[in-house]
Amino acid sequence: MSFSFSELDFMKSELGAEYTGQGTHFAVFSAHAEQIELCLFSDDGKEEVARLPLPKREGDIWSGYIAGVKPGTVYGYRAHGPYDPKAGHRFNPNKLLLDPYAKQVLGDIKWNDALYGYTIGHEAEDLSFDERDSAPFMIKGIVQDPDFDWDGDQAIRRPWTDTIIYEAHLRGMTMTFPGVPEELRGTFLGMCSDPIIDHLTKLGVSAVELLPIQYFPNDRYLEEKSLTNYWGYQTLGFFAPQPRYLSSSRITEIKTMVRKFHAAGIEVIMDVVYNHTAEGGERGPTLSFRGLDNASYYILSPDDPRHTFDTTGTGNTLNVAHPMVMRMVLDSLRYWVSTMHIDGFRFDLASTLGRQDLEFDRQGIFFSAIRQDPILAGVKLIAEPWDVGQGGYQVGGFPHPFREWNDKFRDDVRRFWKGDGGMVSDLAARLTGSSLQFNHSDRAATSSVNLLSAHDGFTLMDTVSFSDKHNEANGEENRDGHSDNHSDNMGAEGTTDDRNIIAARARRRRNMMATLLLSQGVPMIVAGDEVGNSQGGNNNAYCQDNDIGWIDWSGLDDPFLVFCQKMIALRKAHPELRQERFLTGEDGEDGRVDSAWFKPDGQPMDEDAWGDPELRVIGVYIEQAANEATPGVYILLNAGGDCEVTLPEANGINGWKRILDTGNDTPFKPFSPDDGALTLYRESVMVFAPVEDG
Repeated sequence: MSFSFSELDFMKSELGAEYTGQGTHFAVFSAHAEQIELCLFSDDGKEEVARLPLPKREGDIWSGYIAGVKPGTVYGYRAHGPYDPKAGHRFNPNKLLLDPYAKQVLGDIKWNDALYGYTIGHEAEDLSFDERDSAPFMIKGIVQDPDFDWDGDQAIRRPWTDTIIYEAHLRGMTMTFPGVPEELRGTFLGMCSDPIIDHLTKLGVSAVELLPIQYFPNDRYLEEKSLTNYWGYQTLGFFAPQPRYLSSSRITEIKTMVRKFHAAGIEVIMDVVYNHTAEGGERGPTLSFRGLDNASYYILSPDDPRHTFDTTGTGNTLNVAHPMVMRMVLDSLRYWVSTMHIDGFRFDLASTLGRQDLEFDRQGIFFSAIRQDPILAGVKLIAEPWDVGQGGYQVGGFPHPFREWNDKFRDDVRRFWKGDGGMVSDLAARLTGSSLQFNHSDRAATSSVNLLSAHDGFTLMDTVSFSDKHNEANGEENRDGHSDNHSDNMGAEGTTDDRNIIAARARRRRNMMATLLLSQGVPMIVAGDEVGNSQGGNNNAYCQDNDIGWIDWSGLDDPFLVFCQKMIALRKAHPELRQERFLTGEDGEDGRVDSAWFKPDGQPMDEDAWGDPELRVIGVYIEQAANEATPGVYILLNAGGDCEVTLPEANGINGWKRILDTGNDTPFKPFSPDDGALTLYRESVMVFAPVEDG
C-alpha cells in the first residue's frame, strides 16, 4: 500500500494522531526543526513501510493528513535540524522519535547504543553524532479510535472532607492477592477485579491513587543489573497507558477499570510525572522530546545550553514554562479526565512545575492555567510539594485548589509514638491540620494530605520493625533511600518470634493509624499497611518488581485489618474529625469553642505544659467549627507510661462514653466511666463521645 498526504486543506488544532473516520491527521510541535518526517511501520513495528515529510507548517506545528490510515497504524517521527549541542540543539534524523501525543505504544525499548544521538565511547562524548538507525530498538506509537461506550459513567466528585486515599501500585497490589485470576495479575483488569474492589469497599477508602500508569521504559542501568523500573517515575508517553499493565492490546482496559471503580463509589487518582522525562541528561538517549526540540522541551543550563538544568535528580527538567510544553501537559491532563474519566492527579515533584526563571512561584503560569481550566479545576489535584533544586521544599506553598502531601505529619507522628521528647506541640499541630503551613490564602483545612508512609520509604510495619534501612537488594550498597526514618525496631531488627515485641508493634501500629484517622486533613493509607505488609526494611523499592515490592497479603487475617476498617468507620461517623474549616480554639458568639487542649488532670494546657519536654500525654476536645452545635469528641494520646487522667467538662458536656481504646484487646468496646477519672494505659489512644441523653 502506498501512502501520501492529502492536498486538501485539513488543518486541525489537535496535536498527535487523530483518526477522523476516513483517515488520520498527524501533527507535532517543533520550533527549531527544519523538517519533520512521519514514518509508518508494519503492524508488528519491525518494517518501516513509508517515510513522508509533513507537508504543512503553521507556526511551530508540523502536520499532514493521510486518507485511509486507520486505527492500529504504527508510526513514529524523524526530525531534521541542527545538531549543535553547545547551542542546545540535538536533531538527528537517524533516531526514530515517539510522538509526545501517542495514545498507545507498541512494544518496549530494547536498549542499544543506537538509541543515543551521539556515539557512546567517542572521544567527543555527546558532541559527536551517531548515524545508526534506532528504529529497530525503539517503541512506536499506534493510531487510536477514541470511541468507548461509557454506559453513563460519571465522575464522582466526592468532597475532600469525605475523602480517604489509598495509594497503590497496580502491579504490587494484584500479583499475590487471593482470588485475582492468574492471567489478570499485574494489569488494569486485575486491579478492578472483584476481590480487589471487595477489599477496598470493606476497608472503607474512597479513592485509589495509582503509582504511574503512563508509559515508562525500564532504565538501561537497571536492566544491566537485572532489575526493573518498578515504580514508574520515568515517563516517556504522557498520553499512553503502560502496555505491561494491559492484558491485551486494547487500551480500553483502563476505561473498564475506571468504570468499575466508579460503580463501587471509588475515585481514581493518577500519580503523574510532568517534571522530567525518561531521556535523562544530555548523555541520555534520544527517544522523543530531545530529538524533536531539545531546546524547547527541556530547561537548559543558562551558562552552557549543552547541559540540562536538573531540579529533579533525574538529569533533566521539563520546561513547563514554555507555552507548547505547557499545552502538552494540559492536553495530557484533559485527555485523562475527558477520555479516561480519571478523577484527579498527584503531581510528582510538583515544585518543579511551579518554577519560572528557575524560581518557584505559587502564582506561576502552570497553577494559573489549571485554575482557569474548566475541565481540570474541578478534579482532585495533589502536589508533592518539593523537588531537589534550591528553594524546592514548598510544603504549604501551593495555591488553592491544590492539596499537598505533608511529610511533617509523617515525621512528627512517628517521632511522637517513638517516644521522642518535646513533641506534644508538634503533634497538636498535625492533629488540627497543620494550620501554620496551610491556614492562609483562604485555603481549606483539607489542604494537608496526611500520611504515615508512602511508596517512598518504610511501610508502616517496617517503621515499627527496623531501626535502619536495608536496601542492599537495590545494588547501591545501601546508599540509596532516606536514612532518617524516625523508625524503631522495638527490640529486634526485622521479624521476631518474641511475643512481647510483636504485641508492642501491633499496639504502635494501632496508635499511628488512629492518629492518622483522627486528624484534620485528608488521610492517605498505603496499600498493604492495613495487613502488616513488610518490604524487609527496604525503604526505596523502586526497582523491586518481586516479593520485596509486591504486597504480602498473608496478613488478611491480621486483626489490624479489622481495626483499620473500624477506624475508618469511626472517622466517617464523626464529621468533626474531617472539617472544611480550620479550628480556632476561640470562643464563638454563643460561648462555645471548636477545640480545646487539656493536660492529663483535665486542666487546660498552659505555656509550661506546651514546653515540657517530658510531657507525652495530651488531650483535645473537638467539635464542629462555625458554632455548629454538635456533640464533639475528646481524644487522648499517650506515648508514655500508664497514667491517671481526668476527663474535662467541655461546652456543657457532663458525661462521656469511651468509643476507642487502642490499649484494650477490644479497642472499640464502649465504656462509660463513673466519675470522669480513669487509667490511660501506656502507649495508647482513647476517644470519648458525649453520653446520649436518657
